[in-house]
Amino acid sequence: MDLETIKNQLTQALSDYFDKVHLPENGLFVLGCSTSEVTGAWMGHASSQDVGDAIIDTLLPILGAHHVALAVQGCQHINRALLMEREVADRRGYEIVSVVPSLHAGGAAQIAAYRTFKDPVEVEHIVADGGMDIGDTQIGMHVKFVQIPIQTSVKEIGEAHTTFLTSRPKLIGGARAIYEFPDEI
Repeated sequence: MDLETIKNQLTQALSDYFDKVHLPENGLFVLGCSTSEVTGAWMGHASSQDVGDAIIDTLLPILGAHHVALAVQGCQHINRALLMEREVADRRGYEIVSVVPSLHAGGAAQIAAYRTFKDPVEVEHIVADGGMDIGDTQIGMHVKFVQIPIQTSVKEIGEAHTTFLTSRPKLIGGARAIYEFPDEI
């Protein structure tokens, strides 16, 4: 798998995403990533640290330019715990759990982020503003309601299917509910 192609696909996908989506400053973006799927293998059967490094190295500067923090979902072997900076976990009131990523329990993207972050920690539950799923790892549980799928021109990173999400507040109410304040009251 050509790492430059992966980086270019990811950069284009995120450019498309951020052309359509404005996450709040200090927002949280969740990444689910199967490097096995990126290389064309079955999830969890061909983890690639090189691919994980390429993805994190490409993703972090783009998120930084949008003032958005990253949480990286681990695999089911660590109950899909999420790796993030301690400062982000503390600011958001997330409970820290005791585990560190490995190639086959957490995954290559988590390892890459762990090596890159200043003070990485794992948490069990988050409520992200949006996110990206590379390889059908199922990030929906980590994105706040109401989740909105975002289409980009990039349908795959490497061989892995991609899905992007953002979120919006719930529209609640009945027949008389309105969702924008009128000028004439």
